[in-house]
Amino acid sequence: MASNSFFVLHVFVMFSLASMALSDSLSPSFYDHVCPEALPAIKRVVEDAVKQERRMGASLLRLHFHDCFVNGCDASILLDKTTTIDSEKTAIPNNNSIRGFDVIDKIKSEVDKCCGRSIVSCADIVAVAARDSVVALGGPTWEVPLGRRDSTTASRTTANNDIPPPFLDLPALINSFKKQGLDEKDLVALSGGHTLGFAQCSTFRNRIYNDTNIDSTFASQRKANCPRRGGNTNLAPLDPTPALFDSKYFSNLVSKKGLLHSDQALFNGGQTDNLVKKYSTNLGSFSKDFAESMIKMGNIKPLTGNQGQIRVNCRKVNV
Repeated sequence: MASNSFFVLHVFVMFSLASMALSDSLSPSFYDHVCPEALPAIKRVVEDAVKQERRMGASLLRLHFHDCFVNGCDASILLDKTTTIDSEKTAIPNNNSIRGFDVIDKIKSEVDKCCGRSIVSCADIVAVAARDSVVALGGPTWEVPLGRRDSTTASRTTANNDIPPPFLDLPALINSFKKQGLDEKDLVALSGGHTLGFAQCSTFRNRIYNDTNIDSTFASQRKANCPRRGGNTNLAPLDPTPALFDSKYFSNLVSKKGLLHSDQALFNGGQTDNLVKKYSTNLGSFSKDFAESMIKMGNIKPLTGNQGQIRVNCRKVNV
């Protein structure tokens, strides 16, 4: 009887794995049967990492953005440079600034241990970790569609071209997001991710010294830690509460206190002004739209079915 039960369980597991391999669409319940412990394991590691360093929440969220904007949400950003991999880690938007790789490694290890095999993709881990980071810092939750597979390639050139830099004006930002299938509401809502985290001096120096649509007192405060020369990696908060998901990022824009040129471009007499105003006084509306846009972004060109692979080590392609 026991052996018969084992046979039935074995058949069920193999059937579930086969169904997963053949699936060409994402679903929040993707791992429910084959490894129900996977998502709780991700949440535990993320919560621990954010507890140790609250800035890590913003870093894990940014990791998801920068992954999805380069050939889709396929964990290509995690790949180290090799003779055949042109790592995205050294692309201009990522070099010496993208963080969280060690946390992803730890999540992968814990999830594989819980599941008894390498069954959860690194791409899904990045997507879920972003959601859990937002929740850990007081933001909304959402059901993450799952079933992504991992890429076997990376592209530093595409990262340089497709990740929107911090000096873009509104038309260029709209075009950058449109290229990814994202509209103006997605642009504003996802830019609201800057309610969390910090930026390096090199990304906002030109704004605080040369832009005219900036509060003078705010500019002076930022100049104290961002000289005209040197101090490129000195940090400043993207909004007044960088470890709390709130609407102060948008309040800052209305007051001409956006840290990045691309931030302030969202409230500078253009077509996104009204949405910024709305979010600045309505956290519920921002939270709802942010969650919806995160799901939409997470659906950018995922590898599914038999495409790609499930990497055993998120930094390396399986041999």
